[in-house]
Amino acid sequence: MSYSVNVELEELKLYLSAKEKEQHKTRNVLLPQAIFYKQPSVLNGNVDMDVVSIRKDVMTVTPWLAPVVWEETFDTSLIDSFYKMQNITVATTVFALGKHVQFLKDFLESAEKHYMQGYHVHYYIFTDQPEAVPMVTLGANHSLTTLKISSSNHLQEITLRRMEKLEKLIDTQMINEVDYIFSLDVDTKFYGHWGAETLGDIVAVIHPGYYSTPRDEFPYERRPESQAYIPQGMGDYYYGGAVIGGLVEEVHKLAKTCRMQLDMDKANSIEAAWQEESHLNKYFLHNKPTKILSPEYLWQDFKSKTHEIKISRFSQVIKIYTFEQGSQINHQLHINNSLIKHYIYVNYWQLTIM
Repeated sequence: MSYSVNVELEELKLYLSAKEKEQHKTRNVLLPQAIFYKQPSVLNGNVDMDVVSIRKDVMTVTPWLAPVVWEETFDTSLIDSFYKMQNITVATTVFALGKHVQFLKDFLESAEKHYMQGYHVHYYIFTDQPEAVPMVTLGANHSLTTLKISSSNHLQEITLRRMEKLEKLIDTQMINEVDYIFSLDVDTKFYGHWGAETLGDIVAVIHPGYYSTPRDEFPYERRPESQAYIPQGMGDYYYGGAVIGGLVEEVHKLAKTCRMQLDMDKANSIEAAWQEESHLNKYFLHNKPTKILSPEYLWQDFKSKTHEIKISRFSQVIKIYTFEQGSQINHQLHINNSLIKHYIYVNYWQLTIM
């Protein structure tokens, strides 16, 4: 009992310390007096349509009043003018295990062209092959730390350790060193601007395959035995697991909750349909994101842009799976039409028998 209380007290101290830091920064958010920008209009979006136009073709705010970020809905110069005054640091974690280390070079090189330019960025690369991390020239105020972890061939184990490692890294290093954090998939590439417009308390991204799909067709975990269970008739959007972001203390809370739920599923010998992504969607069902990134921030290279997608900023690259890897993933599917459709959608252009 005493141990439990002590743990809770330590967690409370950590939370209060982080909140104090957040409030201190919030109180000092000021707009430079010398900056000029176009007047926004209450009725018609922005007066100057060349700066920020009206998006009538997409949703730009959720029912709980969280902004949804699309091209032509924000002014980069205005956003930078007050975020850069805060001298913030954005941590970015990437997991590159096994053959996925091959994606690091393109990820890092494209990030250095498009990701958080002008801000302090610290990359944390979790890998079982530190010697394979490429030498990439980093911009000013950008740094990289390589963290060695053991390898694994099992998807559930990799997923569980990602949340566990993220939680522990925040506990031991990040809570007093960084302000925001993004955890991004490594098999991706940046193609356009990704800046401070993406920052928020807790940030999710809409999956590119389901932004026009009815929620009963989302590939949620539908088995009540899993901690990731979402019943029919519930849910807002289907969020992609390739992007998790927000204030460091909020991402810590998310990672800890998902890690605990993954532990419970493992103890009960059940694996959620889409592992971490399933638990992430369950978390966001009850802990609504304060900012949502449109599919511009998580596209897929094999997909052509639709009329809503004016720019692909960040995209999953085409992967080649061996037959054995494809069979392993397929084995995890239970008979559920939405899950089978999700598997086919994700892997149709990516599965190659070698």
